[in-house]
Amino acid sequence: MKRLEGKVALITGGARGQGEAEARLFVAQGARVVIADVLVEDGQRVASELGEAAMFQRLDVTCPEDWSAAVRAAQARFGTLDVLVNNAAILKLAPIEACSLEDYRKVIEVNQVGCWLGMKAVLPAMKEAGRGSIVNVSSTAGMEGVAGGSAYVASKFAVRGMTKAAALEFGGHNIRVNSVHPGGIDTAMARPPEFADFDSTSIYRGLPIPRIGRPDEVANLVLFLASEESTYCTGSEFIVDGGMLAGNTFG
Repeated sequence: MKRLEGKVALITGGARGQGEAEARLFVAQGARVVIADVLVEDGQRVASELGEAAMFQRLDVTCPEDWSAAVRAAQARFGTLDVLVNNAAILKLAPIEACSLEDYRKVIEVNQVGCWLGMKAVLPAMKEAGRGSIVNVSSTAGMEGVAGGSAYVASKFAVRGMTKAAALEFGGHNIRVNSVHPGGIDTAMARPPEFADFDSTSIYRGLPIPRIGRPDEVANLVLFLASEESTYCTGSEFIVDGGMLAGNTFG
């Protein structure tokens, strides 16, 4: 039996990068998937390639009405909703001195408020289903600071904290909530225009696993948390970072 047989999942940011890798893996493992994103053309392409087990739904994660529509669409097409992967996020890099309030708030709205809205929106459907797994994608930046990333770090620490609060609130409804903390992963987000002239390979060469991570490696961890293999896991952080947070080596 496939690991997600009979489950229905909604994946935000599912049009590319980690979200796309998760959508493809989930379908391969028997799930039916709602690919939710603001990138309509990319999202429709992925859904088309995955066939009848997938559908695309435009979703701006900062908009409560879009969330309500996405949940309704999942239930209308697939009958239920068992899994939410809060994957959508943006990254804007600037030192605090140069970061505008507008940019700071935009990152918080997408990464933090969007995650909170998602948990709130899916709760009634998961209570109705009698089960659920919510996977909130945070970051290693939710575990330690990053110079020039005050907005991103603040949002990802918040995702880590609200995951624990939600796990306490939702546990009585047989709904688990966990956070995933990727390090450097080879996606468009890992190559922001601010770093266009910066060679990041030296950072990854210094890790215990001396390379950048792949989206499928994050997807495999998210799959575990979405599946029945993790039924005693909730309110916890799961790190996939090549050893980035393990510590420092000298010499």
